[in-house]
Amino acid sequence: MHALHPAYPLVNVAEAFSPALVFYPELIAHNIRATLAAAGGPERLRPHVKTHKTAEIVQMQLLAGVTKHKCATIAEAEMLATAGAPDVMISYPLIGPNVPRLMKLIAKFPKTAFSSLVDHPNHLAQLAEALTATDQTHDVLIDLNVGMNRTGIPLGPDADELYARIAHTRVTRPGGFHVYDGHNTSESLAERQASARATLAKVLAMREHHERLGHAVPRIVCGGTPAFPAYAAIRDIPGLECSPGTYVLHDLGYGSKFPDLGVTPAAVFVTRVVSRPTPTRVTFDLGNKSIAADPPLAKRVYLLDFPEYTIVTHSEEHLVVETSEADATRYQPGDVVYAIPSHVCPSVALHREALVAENNRIVGKWTVTARDRFLTV
Repeated sequence: MHALHPAYPLVNVAEAFSPALVFYPELIAHNIRATLAAAGGPERLRPHVKTHKTAEIVQMQLLAGVTKHKCATIAEAEMLATAGAPDVMISYPLIGPNVPRLMKLIAKFPKTAFSSLVDHPNHLAQLAEALTATDQTHDVLIDLNVGMNRTGIPLGPDADELYARIAHTRVTRPGGFHVYDGHNTSESLAERQASARATLAKVLAMREHHERLGHAVPRIVCGGTPAFPAYAAIRDIPGLECSPGTYVLHDLGYGSKFPDLGVTPAAVFVTRVVSRPTPTRVTFDLGNKSIAADPPLAKRVYLLDFPEYTIVTHSEEHLVVETSEADATRYQPGDVVYAIPSHVCPSVALHREALVAENNRIVGKWTVTARDRFLTV
């Protein structure tokens, strides 16, 4: 049984339509403080906005001194700039209409320094053409594939040639290396640290090569939430930036594997019993249109202070669990249960707004602004 944190229960929960996503700013603030302390200062952080997509949380980070941010979509970048973020890196290959959208974004927010990634000559060519046409310049990082095999270019001659092209293209400035090792997810912190050090040894050799050639490498942006403690402990590499994202809201997918993160789930779902279809089954209104349909069924969502159970069905509007007949009889239609997702990032993106709770009371709502990929640019 997963315990109910004392901050979660809401005295005015009867006012909440369900299923409802609830943010707890006091816990979010704790997570920001804990991560800043682990990183050794705000200058070493470039948190990813993909988890929360919310301007109010960006502003909390800004107030804590975090000025550098990372995102994956133009909508997220615009939300960050609107919230006042001075340094925004778009960590996704920009192709097609997203390239002119970036040009409009740069022009619209002159007080925000935008940067983006490339991992192929075509990316750089499209970006350079658009920058030239709009008479703009732009920081560009190379996205290095260090083993995840999702995006990025492997270290070697092709990567060296591409970074040299960035340095020698009139409208682009070499912004450094993006090193995302999302496959570095061992439950052992020592193993994550060893993997991070091995990755960085190769990346630093590439940096040294380019600096000898006169190509600036001002930053190396590393890792996500699982690898964060490993990179945070490395203090002897100039320009090393850690880019966790999930930490700000956290979830039980990472929480059960990485207790060393030192953060607390700050996004919880309010769900209600809607049916008791058999003596041993309880059905909730927490379908996969309100909480992410990953990972596999057994670990998709964690009901708090609920007896031992097995998830048997998760469909569009229903979550059905099997428990003992004695335990099932304790729950009747209308009863409220609190739940935490295994994967918070896509779960948040399913909601246009989140309730905000302080001192065990719903006090307002925050808009999940950047869940919409089409804003004003």
